[in-house]
Amino acid sequence: MRKGSTRRNFMQATAALGGAASLSGSPKAPAGIYARLGVRPVINGIGTVTMLGGSIMPPEVVKAMEEASRHFVRLTDLQEKAGDHLARLLDVPAAMITAGAASAITVAAAACVAGGNSANLQRLPDTSGLKNVIIQQKSHVCGYEAQMLLVGTKIVTVETRRQLDAAINDRTAMMFFLNKAEPDGRIKREEWLAVARQRGVPTFNDAAADVPPASRLSEYVKQGFDLVAFSGGKGLLGPQCSGLLLGRKDLIDIGRQAISPHGGIGRGMKVGKEEIAGLVAAVERYLRVDHDAERKELDARADVIVKALADLPGVETRIDVPEIANRVPHVLARWSEGGGRPSAREVADRLLDGDPPIAVSLGEGNGLRVSVWMMQANEHRLVARRLRETLGAAS
Repeated sequence: MRKGSTRRNFMQATAALGGAASLSGSPKAPAGIYARLGVRPVINGIGTVTMLGGSIMPPEVVKAMEEASRHFVRLTDLQEKAGDHLARLLDVPAAMITAGAASAITVAAAACVAGGNSANLQRLPDTSGLKNVIIQQKSHVCGYEAQMLLVGTKIVTVETRRQLDAAINDRTAMMFFLNKAEPDGRIKREEWLAVARQRGVPTFNDAAADVPPASRLSEYVKQGFDLVAFSGGKGLLGPQCSGLLLGRKDLIDIGRQAISPHGGIGRGMKVGKEEIAGLVAAVERYLRVDHDAERKELDARADVIVKALADLPGVETRIDVPEIANRVPHVLARWSEGGGRPSAREVADRLLDGDPPIAVSLGEGNGLRVSVWMMQANEHRLVARRLRETLGAAS
C-alpha cells in the first residue's frame, strides 16, 4: 500500500487492515445524508483505506463521541487524561491521540527535533541550530515523507549498515522505520534499534495499519522503539481522523505541545473532544473483543468467495493473510486474459460501476485482491455472486 502508492491509493492499493462493526452481522443504516447529497454508499472490498472512509465505528464508539459532544472541556486536560488512561491500558510509558497516523508522524518528528524544548517547537519549521536530519531506509520510503519535511527536516536515505553508520551525526534527530517494510530492508529492526541506542538517536515506527493482533499496540514500544504510531480509524475502528502516538514519556509530553490547540506546526492537526473520546472507547473495546471469533467469521466470509469462483475454468483463487500489516484474510483471484474474459481492471471497474458499487483492489498480475473485513452483514455473498457473474460470463 506504500511504495509508489499511499494509504489513500484506491484501486491499485493492496487491501488495508481494518475491522468493522459488521462482524456483529448488523445491517447497514439507511443512507440518509448520502442520499440527500447524491452519493452512493459502496461495499468495501478493499479494507480500511482513507479513500473509502476508513472503517465503520461500533456503537460504543459513536456513543462516546455523542456523549463528548454535549459538554465543554479543557482540551489540554482531556488530551493528557486520555493519554494517561490509554498508556495504562496498553502498558506503555506514555500515549497521546493525534489527528490520524500521518499527524503522528509530524508530531513525532517535531518532538525529536525540538529535543524536549518547548521554545524550539514554536520555531518550527525553522530548524537552524537544531538537529533536523531524519534517516530512513530507501526501502521504507512510503509517500509520507512530507509529514516529516514540513517540520523543517532533511531526510537522508540509506540501504546498508555501513551507510547508516556514516549517515548518523550530531544533526540526526530521528530514525524512521516503516513497520510493514521490514522484509524489504537490508537493516532489520533489531539492528536498526541497536544502532540507534548506541548512537543515542530516537527511533520512530510507523505501524499505522498493523493491528491485529492487539499485542502489537505495546510490543513495538517494548522492542525498543521510542515512538510508535497507529491509525485510530483502521483496525481499532475509532474515528477516521484519529491516531495514536505511543512511547517515551518525555517525547510524548513535548509532542502534546506540538499539536492543536497549541499554536505552531501542529495547529492545523485538530483533534476534537469527540474524536478523543471516540478513540478511547475504540481502544477499550478492542482490548476486550473476541478476536478469535472475529477471525473465524472473516475466514468463513473469504471461503464463501473462494467457493463461488472454484469451478470457473482458468480462475485461480487463494486466501492470503499478510504477516505484518493487514493481517486479515484477503481473497486473491487470478485468471488469464483472452477468450472474452475481461481484465482485472475491467472487472474492478464493472464492480465499482454496478449497483451497489463494490470497491476491490488490483492484485499481482491479472488478478484482484478482495478484503472481507469491512463488509457488513451478507455483503460478502453479494460480492461472491457479482464476481462469479462477471468472470463466468466468458467461460
